[in-house]
Amino acid sequence: MMPAGSFPETRAQELEWFFEESPEGFLRLTIRGNLNIRTASRLWKETDQHLGQKDFSGLDVDAGQVDYLDMSGQAFLLHFSRSMEQKGKKAKIFGLRQDFREMFDQLSCFDCLERPLAAKRSLLEELGKATVKLGHDIREFFTFVGQFVSALTYSLARPGTVRWKDVLLHIENVGAKAVFIITLIGFLMGLIISFQSAMPLKMFGAEIFVARLLGLSMVRELGPLVTAIILAGRTGSSFAAEIGTMKINEEISALRTMGLNPTRFLVVPRMLATMLVMPLLTIFFILFSLIGGAIVMVSLGYPLTTYISQVTMSLTMTDLAGGMFKALVFSLLVAWIGCVRGLQTTTGASAVGLSTTSAVVSGIVLIAVTDGIFAVTFYLLGI
Repeated sequence: MMPAGSFPETRAQELEWFFEESPEGFLRLTIRGNLNIRTASRLWKETDQHLGQKDFSGLDVDAGQVDYLDMSGQAFLLHFSRSMEQKGKKAKIFGLRQDFREMFDQLSCFDCLERPLAAKRSLLEELGKATVKLGHDIREFFTFVGQFVSALTYSLARPGTVRWKDVLLHIENVGAKAVFIITLIGFLMGLIISFQSAMPLKMFGAEIFVARLLGLSMVRELGPLVTAIILAGRTGSSFAAEIGTMKINEEISALRTMGLNPTRFLVVPRMLATMLVMPLLTIFFILFSLIGGAIVMVSLGYPLTTYISQVTMSLTMTDLAGGMFKALVFSLLVAWIGCVRGLQTTTGASAVGLSTTSAVVSGIVLIAVTDGIFAVTFYLLGI
């Protein structure tokens, strides 16, 4: 230890310090010069080493000769003061200049100030807020539908203006890369539904009707519905994240500045790709679900030809056309909600995540509501 009141030769360009141990067991640190981002690191390391060598009763810092103190120096003083206090020991900083002391007091209380609690909203306020948001969404929906119809009409009238390379790229992302998950879930659903239905029907000797049940439910209802829900989680979120990131990076503003229509440039290729691919994915889902059902029926002793005959007898072209029409409408909803949530992305670190989550949740809700509307409409039409 250096004797009290003497500084060693300068260790950093603008800062001098020395340590000494008091008779009471305190470590006393005396600092002189500029305690800033360039000089604090070495002092920080040596102070840490001294405190680790012996169990001191406390730490006294004499900062009376400090000429300059920046945030790094403030952090140094605050760190060792708090670390000693956390160990149940005393820490004291004295001699600090008045303006430095005021800065240090502000920094030391930065994380201990009471933060105002978020105002709680009543049920009516929450209901009103949800209503306003719903109205905003409906207005956005019709605005977007108008923009999309205009852009799609323009693109179809002038096919050369469509970015077909982007359409093919999105077809690959939406369709080809989703085939495996679609077929796997379809196969498992067919297997599970057939098995679970066959067991109770077997008690009545009516398990052969599982083929009709599976075929009808998959083609009319579950095929389009489950495929749409899978794409809402996979494709809708992807669209929202891509377009949301472009908006945060101001790439969409750049497109407008260059005179390009973002709806025509970004939305039309994605929606065309989804509309082209989703009916095909639905057919894959239905086909593999029927394969899963066939495995169960064959394992129960029924010939494959009997199973196929029962499935084809239960279905009509109207059922298949209705299922494909639902798949087409669901594809519009999935692509639309993904693109709209992406374009609605605000600023901030969590904005893209919120848009992605909203795209998935909104997409699934919209698909469920639309499927209910289809069920009532088909019933009223006698389909």
